[in-house]
Amino acid sequence: MARTPVDTKPSPKGRLLKEMAVYDLLEELKIPYLRVDHEAAATVEDCHGVDEALGLHICKNLFLCNRQKTDFYLLMMPGLKKFKTKELSSQLGVARLSFAEAEYMEEFLDIAPGSVSVMGLMNDRDHRVRLLIDRELLQDEFIGCHPCVNTSSLKVRTKDIVEKFLPCVGHEYTAVELAGE
Repeated sequence: MARTPVDTKPSPKGRLLKEMAVYDLLEELKIPYLRVDHEAAATVEDCHGVDEALGLHICKNLFLCNRQKTDFYLLMMPGLKKFKTKELSSQLGVARLSFAEAEYMEEFLDIAPGSVSVMGLMNDRDHRVRLLIDRELLQDEFIGCHPCVNTSSLKVRTKDIVEKFLPCVGHEYTAVELAGE
């Protein structure tokens, strides 16, 4: 499924502008990455070959909202951990969280379902989406994510995401603790 990872920006031929914008921003911020191109991988299960190629587990990214659809969240958590809505809802003090519709994901992050990624926050100029990161993921040296499309994946240092990328795009994060049991 996956090819050998490379650390160079790909040719724009056949790639979407939003994907190329990710590489441009990472280059501008001097954030090194490894990239692997692959068949469309919309779920964590689809990413097993990508995991092997990059030497990590791609993180699970969930796009959530409250019942009123007024507050939106991007949750990053270890890919193999189970997600329990009730567990996160109580930490946030939100009565009920659910998966947000694709239209909001596309409007706020310019990302289609199956491509959800922290990189989409570069498109959230109105800061409609609140980033939540599982503390366990923050302990990892690297994060695996999509560059706003699910036909490529990146390996980026967690420290670079937190200390360079997020400040540049004007987003902070809230650390959450998910047992996943």
